[in-house]
Amino acid sequence: MDLKNKKVTVIGLGNSGVNAALLLKSAGAMVKATDAGSSAELKKTKLELEAKGVEVEIGRHTEEFIRGQDMVVVSPGVENSSAAMKWACAHRVAAIGEMELGFAFCKGRVIAITGTNGKSTVTTLAGAILNAGGFDAVVCGNIGNSLCGEVSRIKKDTWVVLEVSSAQLEHISSFKPDIAVILNITDDHMDRYKSFYEYFSAKLKIFSRQDENDTLILNYDAENLRRLKGLARSRVVFYGKGATPASGYNISAYSKGGRIYCAHEGAYEDIMPVNDIRLKGVHNLENVIVCSLIGRIVGVKPAHIRDAVAGFTGLEHRFETVDTVDGVEYIDDSKGTTVDSTKRALESCAKPVVLIAGGKDKYSDYGVIKNVIKEKVKHLILIGEAAKAIRKAIGDQVPTSEAETMLDAVEAGHRLARSGWVVLLSPMCSSFDMYKNYKERGEVFREAVKKVKAVSGAVKA
Repeated sequence: MDLKNKKVTVIGLGNSGVNAALLLKSAGAMVKATDAGSSAELKKTKLELEAKGVEVEIGRHTEEFIRGQDMVVVSPGVENSSAAMKWACAHRVAAIGEMELGFAFCKGRVIAITGTNGKSTVTTLAGAILNAGGFDAVVCGNIGNSLCGEVSRIKKDTWVVLEVSSAQLEHISSFKPDIAVILNITDDHMDRYKSFYEYFSAKLKIFSRQDENDTLILNYDAENLRRLKGLARSRVVFYGKGATPASGYNISAYSKGGRIYCAHEGAYEDIMPVNDIRLKGVHNLENVIVCSLIGRIVGVKPAHIRDAVAGFTGLEHRFETVDTVDGVEYIDDSKGTTVDSTKRALESCAKPVVLIAGGKDKYSDYGVIKNVIKEKVKHLILIGEAAKAIRKAIGDQVPTSEAETMLDAVEAGHRLARSGWVVLLSPMCSSFDMYKNYKERGEVFREAVKKVKAVSGAVKA
């Protein structure tokens, strides 16, 4: 992509937008950047970019930053309905996403992983497996460090393990991963999309430019993914904990008898025992199976896959035990930002649960979790913007209350839970009504647990 002296505006100045602006500048473009926010962090970013020759506006978007440009680069958090995108359309300014820009400069081979749930875990573990096998692997994308920011260290023999969101796929044209993976597609982001079909269609763009030299990996256990086989030009393989070679599909990885198997050179290899998986949660068996398959397709030996999986304990804020207080286990699943992820978390709890849920409402169908709530949850504590909507949808299934703050919620959970129970933070919602991201929400939960433990210890003393 020749960008020398091209006039380009970056819309949105999160991690991906900042790195896009820097990459554009290094490629010789005349760069502007715009963000509607005005936080102290953004003010600092503005000064840093201006020092590098980027013209920056914050606190608003203006038409002057869009009109007459050769191209705009869109950050994932920017919706097509935003004023800046409407001006780009009105002035016929070409729009690409940050990931598309990074891909244009990417020399390595790409493994692109998408799905409503599990993609951060799979992306991180797949990268660890490739590194354990002696391959140069760079893990990036929606996971927190953008592709544009990693381009400089990606070489021809590098495998780029890329977490991909639906928002990133909206503005692609040439993006073509060597291996594309779809883990699942369930109800999410209905605050951004008009329908589930629109969201589903955005996800499918991950393999839209693949050809017969590429591979598409699909989850057999997700029934709405099985029919995609006929839509792809690439080689399609399936994996799943509920699949077998006799399922009638091209099953390349599955579990049976407490072991994981992967197809390789016309035969099924025994990869590892399920008991070696240290990740908590029943859903993580699926994640390890697909990561094993990715590893074998790339060429990682089974022994190295076993070593990487055995050493992987999971991501922060993803079904992670924080502490046990008075016999009650406190689990941080702040990354559980969808109804389906909370369903999976509850299914992984063998003990009675006090569930803390709520946050920024993404207009999800909370009703689909009714049966699991009734079966697993003893009390539901709701926080944030979505509290009323969740209560209306499922509050009749179990005793339900609301809390103003996370500390209030954790203290209520402590009063309600009995020894042998679990207090689980699994919000079903994004965090942006109360926190800057799910990580901050998880940290606030952890601090609240510490305070509850301190008070409990003081009372006993």
